[in-house]
Amino acid sequence: MTESHLTSLSPTAPDLEFPSDFLWGTATASYQIEGAAREGGRTPSIWDTFSHTPGKVQAGDTGDVACDHYHRWAEDLDLIKELGIGAYRFSTSWSRVQPTGRGPALQSGLDFYRRLTDGLLERGITPVVTLYHWDLPQELEDAGGWPERETAERFAEYAAIMAEALGDRVSMWTTLNEPWCSSFLGYGSGVHAPGRTEPLAVLRAAHHLNLAHGLGTQALRAALPAGAKVSITLNPAAVRPLTASAEDADAARRIDALQNRIFTGPLLHGGYPEDLKADTAAITDWSFVLPGDEEIINQPLDSLGINYYNPAIVSHAPAGGSAKDDGHGDSTHSPWVGSGHVAFHQATEERTEMNWSIDPTGLTELLMRFHREAPGLPLYITENGAAFADTVDEDGQVRDPRRVSYLHGHLGAVRDAIGQGAPVRGYFVWSLLDNFEWAYGYSKRFGVVHVDFETLRRTPKSSALWYADLIRRNRPM
Repeated sequence: MTESHLTSLSPTAPDLEFPSDFLWGTATASYQIEGAAREGGRTPSIWDTFSHTPGKVQAGDTGDVACDHYHRWAEDLDLIKELGIGAYRFSTSWSRVQPTGRGPALQSGLDFYRRLTDGLLERGITPVVTLYHWDLPQELEDAGGWPERETAERFAEYAAIMAEALGDRVSMWTTLNEPWCSSFLGYGSGVHAPGRTEPLAVLRAAHHLNLAHGLGTQALRAALPAGAKVSITLNPAAVRPLTASAEDADAARRIDALQNRIFTGPLLHGGYPEDLKADTAAITDWSFVLPGDEEIINQPLDSLGINYYNPAIVSHAPAGGSAKDDGHGDSTHSPWVGSGHVAFHQATEERTEMNWSIDPTGLTELLMRFHREAPGLPLYITENGAAFADTVDEDGQVRDPRRVSYLHGHLGAVRDAIGQGAPVRGYFVWSLLDNFEWAYGYSKRFGVVHVDFETLRRTPKSSALWYADLIRRNRPM
């Protein structure tokens, strides 16, 4: 990034004090930014297929080019360095590394991630690798996808390949990003790839994603040097009943089971909750959970990643109640399998462009919940950010005061949780770049760096410069 990128546009970060060893980062995902969809031997993922299916993605957008990070990675890493950001969380494309999801790796794919990682290290930036951010190789989906046990087994092989390739360079690893979205939105409501709407497939997929984490963690630890850290990133919800009624309390319990405890039960406690099984008994008897699976899933974690955007406010509703306001896209099929009589409500009137309510208190609530539930387990905010309708001004600057306010409020919530004893070790703003926002295409901008999708020019927004100032103020002298 040239000197002209950093200007007096940056507002001064107020006094938000964090521990001296706090890790300041930013995050992206492979399909959302890389482009180069057919280069280097890469084959289609489920998101290539989904985005090229008419009617699935807004405006017919695809990730074919996206931000062209595959060719512009050095420029993007220069941006990260110039902003003073200390860590970069990126995901690797399974289809770029292992095109069919089976067999030997493509050296061209591994070499791209080696170059990227080396570029980070050369700039003094900590690489944080996420192995799976929703882009399953299409051939594995053709064989049944995440509802099939074999997909979890293939994931462990992929994890071993990546550990062998980058284990001498990367010490922080994440197996999966938001398995809830992969299972409930991909196989339930159908608003995410692969676009299926099968209640049984949702629960099978959730289990096999959990199993993939367990098997993948075992594979990573077998291949990585001692001291490497392994994690998983969830998108838990701070679930709140709309009223104090027993019916609304039960609605909150049900959604907490489907969004949170279906993952934290086996991950942290070694078993699926009994109330979850009872709620979904009409769909399955859970016989796809084989003896020993829950023990495999229950691998010790070195940390837990938490992605947070907004809380979930729920109430009891008549059978067939609407999930339209759950914030997860528009579909005639509810992702909330077994709990169709739950309605969703907004927490606040203030919303982002995603129509998500802005409520930082939910982040403090979640951090304190995990502090109680898994005492001593280090926590990272691996995604937090907001989409707003950002535009480039006549002077070439991008002023986004609402995002600055959003980040300030949520970082204040993180600081509050740390003050109450929660072991929060770092924060990754979502996202570095405006990018392909899944089924919304290029219509929603989450980046702290603006991308002109015609020219691919990058312009740091005022939020990026505010974040850089905050990091600078908290950096040890």
